[in-house]
Amino acid sequence: MTVVTRPFVRPLLPWKHPDETRRTGFHDKTTHPLLIRLAEVFVVMAWVLLVVAGLLEVGWSIGMKYTDGFTRLWPSVFTAAGIVASMLLLSQAAKTLPIGTAYGVWVGIGAAGAAVLGMVVLGEPATAARIFFVCLLLVAVVGLKATSGH
Repeated sequence: MTVVTRPFVRPLLPWKHPDETRRTGFHDKTTHPLLIRLAEVFVVMAWVLLVVAGLLEVGWSIGMKYTDGFTRLWPSVFTAAGIVASMLLLSQAAKTLPIGTAYGVWVGIGAAGAAVLGMVVLGEPATAARIFFVCLLLVAVVGLKATSGH
């Protein structure tokens, strides 16, 4: 006779051994100080990944200028690699940070960095209005970071 079981169904509340509280001193394992510290490290690491992703976005956006419409091989390869790496880092950061904050900061770093490098490296006009609006972008990025709760 075949018995049908449900091996992939987990109970809503995992069973804990009665001695667990006595052994660890904690009623809930998530309150352990080491776990709290580990969570803080993950948040800091997510911000580092997000900043690196934003800098890669600056690199690939400027790199697109040198691809001539993706007709030059090596600039196109480096630009495509920057796009992929930037997206991967953004997706890793978004596992920990709110997506609205992560995406906003990523776009803000990329847009401000591309505008600044465009003015400095590519000879685009550096008017007072453009510099003012780049500063507004940076203020928005700092504001998103400050109000994210992380």
